[in-house]
Amino acid sequence: MSVATETRGWTRIVSIQRPERRNAVDRATASALRDAFTEFSADSALRVLIITGAGGVFCAGADLKAFDNDVDHPDGPMGFTRAHSEKPVIAAIEGYCVAGGLEIAAWADLRIASEGAQFGCLERRFGVPLIDGGTQRLPQIVGLGRALDLILTGRLIDALEAERIGLVNRVVPAGAALAAAVELAEQIAAFPFGCVLADRSSVYAGLGVPLREGLSQEAERGKAVLQDAARGADAFSKGAGRHAGS
Repeated sequence: MSVATETRGWTRIVSIQRPERRNAVDRATASALRDAFTEFSADSALRVLIITGAGGVFCAGADLKAFDNDVDHPDGPMGFTRAHSEKPVIAAIEGYCVAGGLEIAAWADLRIASEGAQFGCLERRFGVPLIDGGTQRLPQIVGLGRALDLILTGRLIDALEAERIGLVNRVVPAGAALAAAVELAEQIAAFPFGCVLADRSSVYAGLGVPLREGLSQEAERGKAVLQDAARGADAFSKGAGRHAGS
């Protein structure tokens, strides 16, 4: 089994299980990832998806020994990188997160990395193009100049540099990435979730559109979840959430 799934509360964990290949993704693994994502998307009881890898490695990209990924698949050669998730996604990263693995991580909303994680577009060394969204998402995450630095040079960077340039949201001790991602996922899932989804959707819908159009979309999505806001305001008036940890 090249992909394993586990449910913890509102969170679905999807783990690539090919440590002998540094969790490189071949066609069969991409199909299994796609199926796991489809199952998560369809389950209304699940709110947050975590992507990770077994054996202390996130993902080393496409399996170049097999070299059989379906480059024409509408959801992407690595499984789901051309698909859109309607719900939050977190990447829990240990070890190598390179090539197509970095593109999977960039597909996620948030990235939690261990101190030993390493990132890079190593496909540059082999003439393999970024075709799982890396050329589009990396500039949005880290900015044009830093994205081009990674893409054109193919250099490896460590977790601290990745955090400094904004590629990684949080760095945790070695071996703790998944636990930290689960804790963060459950925190996000526990908020009034209609509002979480509306705000997240507004962020993505606003990318690349004029400000006026983005503001209009934000307003429409916001109005759709005002019942959440009313309940939240009532809870606040009764003292909830006024102090850290409340």
